[in-house]
Parts: sequence; structure tokens; C-alpha cells
Amino acid sequence: MSLAGETAPPPPEKATASQVPPDTGSEFTPLLRDVRGQRLLERRTGWYARTIVTNALGLVAVVTGMALIGASWWVLALAPVLAVLSARTAFIGHDAGHAQISGNRATNRRIGLIHVNLLLGMSYAWWNDKHNRHHANPNHIDKDPDVAADVLVFTSEQAATRTGFRGRLTRHQAWLFFPLTLLEGLALKVYGFQDLRRRKGRERLVEGALLVAHTAGYATLLLTTMPLAHALVFAALHQPLFGLHLGMAFAPNHKGMDIPGPDGEKWGHLRRQVLTSRNIRGTVLTDWFLGGLNYQIEHHLFPSMPRPHLRLARPMVKAHCRDLGIPYTETGLIDSYRQALRHMHEVGEPLRADS
Repeated sequence: MSLAGETAPPPPEKATASQVPPDTGSEFTPLLRDVRGQRLLERRTGWYARTIVTNALGLVAVVTGMALIGASWWVLALAPVLAVLSARTAFIGHDAGHAQISGNRATNRRIGLIHVNLLLGMSYAWWNDKHNRHHANPNHIDKDPDVAADVLVFTSEQAATRTGFRGRLTRHQAWLFFPLTLLEGLALKVYGFQDLRRRKGRERLVEGALLVAHTAGYATLLLTTMPLAHALVFAALHQPLFGLHLGMAFAPNHKGMDIPGPDGEKWGHLRRQVLTSRNIRGTVLTDWFLGGLNYQIEHHLFPSMPRPHLRLARPMVKAHCRDLGIPYTETGLIDSYRQALRHMHEVGEPLRADS
């Protein structure tokens, strides 16, 4: 649904913990009741079946193309296509993890294992644990693993502890963000293998077997459809572009938004999710490219809501927030990247000043 004809509202003022009164359950309850009344929490099994089949057919078409033209350097043109399809595969795994696809937990897990472990070589269990903690406390420095100090940092307090090589990274992290996302696809695979040490019994066996199957299958596919040199270059294009695509989908969602302080612990579900999330306006193409995550506010308020319903819930959520005086942040795609990068640039400013 195109929103291009809307007049962009002025950027809302950020609500800080001291400015926002504690949320209460009653603030979210009327919205939840209205959303249920519109049946927006009901599963879209047919939509997801078509999405999964279409994605699978796309993957089969790319593999067929690799087999047919693998001896030519033209095969490299399929690497970006496979990167896009890999991101679509990740979005399906994401939705399975949120129980958006089926009301049956075992069915969602099987879909997640196939798409995340087998097709992508990432760990469904590792991602699900990490992502659930993020959803429970978005942007909370002590509780959200997505804003924990790692390669990137998100607060001045985190930046103050950086020295040496990591300090140099932090000074220039805004410029390095997108180049670093080129490594994200490989990093997620490494994290999955590392997480196997925490798993036990059947879960470790299933997760590990599928990760190994993906790695062996991916190598076999490349080496049997094209010469070694072509295979190496193909992988060197496919994996970074896949990571970049994921980074472009996830970067705008929370970076630069409110970071709950001590008073943030008292926020109810509505404020905790809305004040820390950012929506992206756009067209149907934006929805497709970002896998529905451009409706990040609605997704965080209703994690199990099927992806095609998020845009339908948006007007209700926006109106509810307006009635309560809660800032509802929504911006264009390019501006969302600008805001996220500006925040990371400002976090690194003290280190640049001292250098």
C-alpha cells in the first residue's frame, strides 16, 4: 500500500524517561481489543504457503541457472539474486520464530529449522533466544543483546570504555557500519556453530546436523556447478550481499531511538515498544525489500501478527498513540539510515575529540 502521497509529518520530539509517565496496562488493552476485533491476529496460512513456495521456486531457479551457466563468468550475475532470496528465506525463518505462520509450535520450529539452519547455515535456536530477549526489552542496554557493546556501541557510556583498535572502530563506526554488514552473513553462521556448545541432547544433534548439511551442501553446489575460481568469487559476492541486505533491513528499526533509563523499567508494553521503534514509510516495494519489518512498531506490539496484517494495523496504532500523546516515529527509508548513522556518529564523537 503506497503512502507516497502522504505529507510527511515533522519529526516527533523524542520522549525521555523523565518526560514520559509510567505506562499502564490499560493503555495497550483498548488497542489490543480493537486489533483482535479486526481479526488481525489470525494466521494467514495461505499467504505464507504461497510465500514459502514462491521462495523455494526462486531458489530452485537460481540453482538451475548455476548448473546451466556455471562454466561462464556470467554465473556471477546470479549471486545478487541468491543474496536477495537468502534474505527472503531469513524473513520466513523470522516469522516462524514469532509463531506468525502456524499456531502449532512444532510446525513453526520445523519451518524455522529448514529455512534458517538448512538453507542459510544459521542457528534457529540461537537466533530465537537472542531475538526474544530483544523483543522483551528493546534498546535496554543491560537486557537487549542487540545494543550490547560489541563491534559497535550505542551509548556514550559504552564508547568511553573503548581503547585501542576497538576505540578506532568506535570513532568511525558510522562510516564503517554498512561495510561491516558485509560480514554479517558469515558472522551469523559462526555464532550458530558456537551456540551448539550450549545446546544439549536432541536439540544439539538436530541443529548441528542441519548446520553441517548446509555447509557441505553449499560447498558442493558451488564446486559441482562451476570452476573453483568462479566458485570463490561467487561466494565472495553472495555472502557479503546477503549480510548487507539483512543490515539494511534491521538497521533502521531501533538505532537512534530512545534508550530506556531507570524509569523505563516502569513503562508498560505500549510505551516500551513504541518509544524504542521506528517505522519506515514507503511503497509495496519497501514492504517487500524490508520483509515487513518497516512496520517495526506494529511488529513489536504484536510479535505474532502475520506479516501482511502489519500495514493494516498501522493506522489503528498510529491513531491510538496520537490520542495518548505518545510519539509515533515514522520516516522515509533514506532518512531512517541517516538518523541511525547520525546517532552512531554522535556516540563516537568524544573519542574523535580526544584523538
